Amino acid sequence: MQPHFHHVALVGKYHAPPSAEVRQQSITSLTEVAAYLESLGASAYVESETANFTGLDHYPVLHVDEIGTRCDLALVLGGDGTMLGVARQLARYGIPLVGVNQGRLGFVTDIPLQGYHEPLKAIMAGQYEEEARSMMQARVMRDGDCVFRALAFNDVVVNRGGTSGMAELRVEVGGQFVAHQRADGLIIATPTGSTAYAMSVGGPIVHPTVPCWILAPIAPHTLSNRPIIIPDTEEISIEVVGGRDVAANFDMQSLASILRGDRILVRSAPHKARFLHPRGWNYYATLRKKLGWNEGGFPS
Repeated sequence: MQPHFHHVALVGKYHAPPSAEVRQQSITSLTEVAAYLESLGASAYVESETANFTGLDHYPVLHVDEIGTRCDLALVLGGDGTMLGVARQLARYGIPLVGVNQGRLGFVTDIPLQGYHEPLKAIMAGQYEEEARSMMQARVMRDGDCVFRALAFNDVVVNRGGTSGMAELRVEVGGQFVAHQRADGLIIATPTGSTAYAMSVGGPIVHPTVPCWILAPIAPHTLSNRPIIIPDTEEISIEVVGGRDVAANFDMQSLASILRGDRILVRSAPHKARFLHPRGWNYYATLRKKLGWNEGGFPS
């Protein structure tokens, strides 16, 4: 039987400390999965940074751009952080992604390494659940010029530095003034990011198909400043009007030092990431597993 996907790129967790044990585990896992893909009739490739970290050169090595043009599936072995980093790079190519988790199951990496054979076999045969998740594109504007830009899958966070004092922020949505906030910071989160930093400051959990952003203040000076959900069709403007050592973080990956008068503009990215899950997957089951929600019924 011919596979539904023919050219599969393998991406590993290469940002971990390069200990001998971690490196060997990655090599073993990637080699086993690659051999299994070939047994299903597909061609396996290894992403270039993954190959550099593991030294795995038994398979053709591709850079991310080459994966986008030559592969029809990307298989990520790692956690949610690895998956989201790859998704940011591959979303514009429309390449679907499958997550195999080497540790605890994640929100988007939901196939356990110890039992990947049957779920992966079914997905390779075209039997899967697919979902599309939105991302944000952000720019830092200074005196009318863009001095920094980035994509974010989880969130954009504007926060004060380690010095005392709060950040003072002017918030606009769609050109309309929302609030002048004094707080430790402000989180702009996607539905995917609703279960990350935003949840820790009291933000709501949002289903990934809901077209919205979350604005969640961090330790606001005024307790009536609460998280708010807005349409993802609107551009958000965060102007820094006061505070010292203010910074902007994009998925906790990219960092830019922010000056007074700078504006952080956030809007919907033009592309969405495609995730493939085993048949029967649903978001609520993932929440129950990750958050420890009670699955039992009420006593009669």
